[in-house]
Amino acid sequence: MQVQVNSNHHIESSAGMQNWVASVVEDRLDRFDELLTRVEVHLSDENAAKAGAQDKRCQMEARIKGHQPLSVTHKAESLDQAVDGAADKLLRAISNLSGKLEKKRLSGGELNDPIALEDSDEFKDSLLQDEFLEREQLAQEQQLK
Repeated sequence: MQVQVNSNHHIESSAGMQNWVASVVEDRLDRFDELLTRVEVHLSDENAAKAGAQDKRCQMEARIKGHQPLSVTHKAESLDQAVDGAADKLLRAISNLSGKLEKKRLSGGELNDPIALEDSDEFKDSLLQDEFLEREQLAQEQQLK
């Protein structure tokens, strides 16, 4: 996964900051590495030089293979909090999408979970039917003897 960091002119962009943001994103989204092609991070200070609550903004947009991009935004008092908050939101959004994609794969009539299959009524009915057929066959064999 490629992480691209952009900032407006009110936030100094250094190699250290870009590496830090990239490491936060990569650490949080590591388990979805195969699903993601790129994550774009946009950092901004909405009040410029003025101090104020919730004036640091971090927007993250995840480019997902074969799907529309997901975008989240988090505002906070510091850049650290804004990046952490946006990374958490993006993680939840991708987890949610990943779960939906997994359900679609399993909804094709296949039930790949053997434990869930054993608890199903269809499985229990098939066991009862097998047992019944075995008893019928034994009874017929005894009658023939």
